[in-house]
Amino acid sequence: MAELLASWAAEERWMYPAFLSMYAVIYCVGQLGLFRRWEWRHRLDGASCLISLAHGSAAAFAAVAAIAAQPAGNRGFAAPNSRIQDHVLDYSIAYFTMDLLHYLAFLPGDILFIAHHLATLFVFFTCRYVVYHGAYALLVLLFLAEVTSLLQNVWTLAGIWRTEVPAAARVYNTLSPPFYVLYTIVRGVAGPLFFLKMSLFYLSGQAVDLIPWWVRVSWIIVVGAAITVSNFWIWNLWKTLFKERKQSIGKKDT
Repeated sequence: MAELLASWAAEERWMYPAFLSMYAVIYCVGQLGLFRRWEWRHRLDGASCLISLAHGSAAAFAAVAAIAAQPAGNRGFAAPNSRIQDHVLDYSIAYFTMDLLHYLAFLPGDILFIAHHLATLFVFFTCRYVVYHGAYALLVLLFLAEVTSLLQNVWTLAGIWRTEVPAAARVYNTLSPPFYVLYTIVRGVAGPLFFLKMSLFYLSGQAVDLIPWWVRVSWIIVVGAAITVSNFWIWNLWKTLFKERKQSIGKKDT
């Protein structure tokens, strides 16, 4: 992985087309190969999870590495993007493009996911191709968003089959508490704290010549909305978990 990141840092070509092609191949492998015998909706969810698996942990690691590769003085909310940071942004832009196409083609009624992907693409795109600054903030947020990806995707795949396959149900039930705890820490504590720090900087008027107001305010709105929705989602999962555990205990008592 270190060698791959070093090659990215030296790569001058536009990497987005290659990344998008990679995700398209992975998606097709899932749809037409690995999951071809699955029921249609399960097949769709499986293919989406597969490209998410290809993106998540790698993006989290790459985000940290891209930040660490910069001198301390260039790790700021208005710092110019480095080449490797741009490549990491392109890596994620390609993923969200592919998954957005998946939802538009097969699940156009899933408005929440479509809106999430469009908003995320807007933030990454403006950072990468419009203002050329601010990647530090977005890569920290990318790390916080994707550090739970591996666990979440395994949990999701197990959840797809939990009503039909007892082993999947056991995996789902085993993974739920640790996944919820990790997600709550990252999205419910670390994420909001970093978002507050980022928002205070962008609203302070610093570096106004580098990142226009409309970009900064839009980033704050999009990221704030994403964090809010994520916390509502995990809160509802916690409520469901406690409800199920309570019902299970009640059945045992009777």
